[in-house]
Amino acid sequence: MTQTNASDVRTEKDSMGERQIPTQVYYGIQTLRATENFPISGIKPLPVYIDACVLIKKAASIAHGKLNCIPTDVSNAIVQAADEILDGHLRNQFVVDIYQAGAGTSHHMNVNEVLANRALEILGDEKGNYQRVNPNDHVNYGQSTNDVIPTAIRIGALLALQRSLFPTLNDTINTLEEKAIEFQDIVKSGRTHLQDAVPVRLGETFRAWAQIFRDHNTRLITAAKDLQALGIGGSATGTGLNTHPQYRQEIVSLLSDAVGLPLTSAPHLMAAMQSMSPFVNVSGALRNLAQDCVKISHDLRLLDSGPKTGFREITLPPVQPGSSIMPGKYNPVIAEMTSMVSFQVMGYDQAIALASQAGQLELNVMMPLIAYNLIHSIELLGNTIEVLRDRCLKEIQAQPDRCQNYAEASLALVTALNPHIGYLNAASIAKESLATGKSLRELVLEKELMSEETLEKVLDLLKMSQLQ
Repeated sequence: MTQTNASDVRTEKDSMGERQIPTQVYYGIQTLRATENFPISGIKPLPVYIDACVLIKKAASIAHGKLNCIPTDVSNAIVQAADEILDGHLRNQFVVDIYQAGAGTSHHMNVNEVLANRALEILGDEKGNYQRVNPNDHVNYGQSTNDVIPTAIRIGALLALQRSLFPTLNDTINTLEEKAIEFQDIVKSGRTHLQDAVPVRLGETFRAWAQIFRDHNTRLITAAKDLQALGIGGSATGTGLNTHPQYRQEIVSLLSDAVGLPLTSAPHLMAAMQSMSPFVNVSGALRNLAQDCVKISHDLRLLDSGPKTGFREITLPPVQPGSSIMPGKYNPVIAEMTSMVSFQVMGYDQAIALASQAGQLELNVMMPLIAYNLIHSIELLGNTIEVLRDRCLKEIQAQPDRCQNYAEASLALVTALNPHIGYLNAASIAKESLATGKSLRELVLEKELMSEETLEKVLDLLKMSQLQ
């Protein structure tokens, strides 16, 4: 039987009793209990969510030191510990499963304990000796899970949007515009209902996708403004109990500087604590973006289908062998991955909607689920669109001859004849062309419905596909 050396553990106490904690870890007794209670998924908090929580703790410690609510040396030590974590240290100490105690108390105490124990070390004291720096009385002074966690979700989502999704969307829009210019003079068959339609420019197909992403970027920017009103300072129920009168103003100002956005204090702290509507709004914008990501990824797969028996109007860059049995096969794997991620984001959005309506009275206890799903959705879409751009969109090649052949063979060209020979004659020509294999041009001239000169002008594909 293995013997535990007394120096390998420390004893910590909470309201439920005493427990032994491994000496080397920085979390404490409440975190230990949470790891035992919630061995659910093995998924730990996202790094940007840790950043958001630690930024709040740093700002709170600065404010409370300035307001003489906690000793200056303790404030400084907590701030130093926070900076170390923000620089990437001690990240393995945030160990509570994302499916945990309602409202996020377990993760919140994990953050408080890690900061307290590191601050104790900085002050020359031992971890677990909470007389000098206490997770509740100092790190969490004037705060509650109930105002910290919804604020952390807001800040985490804003950070993720700034770091990942917004830059990626802008770069992808630029890439699509570049492809639009490159392919502008290539005419291809349009398709509606997956049937032949009047011709379009391949370049305009890419420009349309660029506009779709640009519109989603605008929607997300608008939705994200809802995240800038913070309920921090509301304490346990939004009344601000046990907070300094100037704390609310101080911490919001500090967080604004840290995030680089004009954050404000929510007009009603109880409302900010109870309603998850800002998160639902942003999640809805993400779902909307995901839906168009699916549409575009499916378009890419169709346009590259083949190579011999499909459209093959464009060629996606081959990035890996596509089959374990068919040599020389390459699949549109980046586009396929894009759809899978988008489906996951849509699922996250449904879970966020369900969690958001599940609050009661002064609190929504489903915030851990909302936090993970919302921030993960942002990061998933940011990473996915970046890969789609770099490993697919940038290297797409057009197949001009294939595009031209399909465009010229399309029965939908008969649409341009309507003003000249009438709808019924045009329909008859289309039907006969399909039955005999003769081209529209041949049949129109054969029946003397138009002069050859006029017909050439009417069936000018470049002119026909020009946006009006």
